[in-house]
Amino acid sequence: MLVSLGALITAVFFLIGYLRPRPGGVFVDTSPASSVYINGTFMGKTPYKNSYQAGEIMLKLVPEATDQNLVAYETKITLVAGIQTVVRREFGSSEGESSGDVISFDKIGSQETGLIVVSTPENAQVSVDGIPQGFAPYKTSGISPAEHQITVRAPGYSDRVMTVKTLLGFRLSLFAKLAKTVEQVPASTPLPVVETFVQILQTPTGFLRIRTAPGTAGEEIAQVKPGSTYLFLDEDVATGWVEIQYEAPSPGLPNGITGWISGQYAKKVTQTVEATPSASAK
Repeated sequence: MLVSLGALITAVFFLIGYLRPRPGGVFVDTSPASSVYINGTFMGKTPYKNSYQAGEIMLKLVPEATDQNLVAYETKITLVAGIQTVVRREFGSSEGESSGDVISFDKIGSQETGLIVVSTPENAQVSVDGIPQGFAPYKTSGISPAEHQITVRAPGYSDRVMTVKTLLGFRLSLFAKLAKTVEQVPASTPLPVVETFVQILQTPTGFLRIRTAPGTAGEEIAQVKPGSTYLFLDEDVATGWVEIQYEAPSPGLPNGITGWISGQYAKKVTQTVEATPSASAK
């Protein structure tokens, strides 16, 4: 009788332990670190990991960075018995500039392996292992039970790339929140400017010498053809010779190459050009 009673007590405790609902796990990671509140109670700081009774909980994450104007994040998640739900968040200065994902599983009661991807914004493109599959909400039951790389992208948003591991008999649910790309303030378009150039006229020799100084005493450094145009730099009133920029500035030669030509065979012309740090020779 004592043996039977002992066996019965053991069986009762075994059944109590067996029938007790298994908890659901939650893992939270954020950037920067944040305080974790579950159902309004402070539970710790990220990275945070714990188990709770399966069911719906309210999760709130408050970023700790005081030198940045970052917005908190609050959401409802449903914990599944025996399954860990993963929540990741990158805080931004607004909801639009924030990003993150929530990954959870649920039993599908078969030998299938499922995947469902939901996105914000809606209709984001979903790729699995680098191959586009469709647009969110995306759902499949034909994915292999293995580690996969999921990429979610949308115009005007930064791509979100996540590595997940699908399980046989379970459907992996992934909610991806994309961050809007920061719009760059367009640089103001410089106004056109009027530049003075020198056009080479016809010469008896078919070319015009460029010299290092005004007048024929200057050393010849190059020759230019009639019809060509160069940036005007200066004019020597005494000789009537004109200084031009023969070669445009380049790395190692910030001022380019300049020289003097006879004003007898040169004509000043003006042209409207785009504003640049320094005009280029034509």
